[in-house]
Amino acid sequence: MTAVAISTAWTASRLAVLGDSTTFGVGDPLPRGGWRGVGPLLGDALGAQINNFSFTGARIACVHNRQLPEALKTRPDTAIVIAGMNDTLRSDFDPRQIRAHLIRVVTALNAQGAVVLLARYHDHSRVFRLPGSLRRALKDRIDRLNAVIDEVVTETGAPCLDLDRMPGAYGPDVWAVDRLHPSELGHRMLAAGFGELLAAAGCVVPNPVSLVCEGGRPANKAEHFAWLIIKGIPWLWRRGRDLVPYAVGIMVRSMLGRAEPSGPVPAEAPARP
Repeated sequence: MTAVAISTAWTASRLAVLGDSTTFGVGDPLPRGGWRGVGPLLGDALGAQINNFSFTGARIACVHNRQLPEALKTRPDTAIVIAGMNDTLRSDFDPRQIRAHLIRVVTALNAQGAVVLLARYHDHSRVFRLPGSLRRALKDRIDRLNAVIDEVVTETGAPCLDLDRMPGAYGPDVWAVDRLHPSELGHRMLAAGFGELLAAAGCVVPNPVSLVCEGGRPANKAEHFAWLIIKGIPWLWRRGRDLVPYAVGIMVRSMLGRAEPSGPVPAEAPARP
């Protein structure tokens, strides 16, 4: 974790949540339908009003172009931004544009006085099994995405939660049925980690997030099987077609000793995982 030390204690009253399906709450279902997730859990810990602008399939450009303007209208004093994985899964992945968009998101929120919390990613291949070439391609993408996030943290001073170093991050109970999104426990761990970052930055956290699961609805074996057939295999096929050419390309360039080129500007339209 990276945090900015602030000597004067302060209280977060308005929390803005920006990002993709993780911040939307996918993986932490409620008994009567809908999702909860890291935003409400952190909001409850802070006693803050929550405004969640995230949506499934969002890419960094979506966060910048669509979510940020709405978030600024609420004048938050703290914000979560988790996005970028949907960019890594596309053939038009472009770290330069991701960096430019993320810098603008953080600085715009900072300009209104908000403390912006970021997250750098874990190794998804340790949770979601993929064929060797796709695993290597995805890890390369995530490494490059994390390098961008590190640069943004250095430039802006944004507190950042390192998911790869979070204790227990690779435990099976931390992940939902799809192995792509956090489970209720995973969302609680994210919220607790963000709460610790805010506390280190001088924010009062009246009700620290508990890691005891309650209120969510665990998936059963039938739901595991249904997800695999209805969503898991089709998802792997779509993403495989998009990443396979890239996977082949990086292997060839590696053998030739050539550096990985930057990609084109990413499209703004969200791509559902």
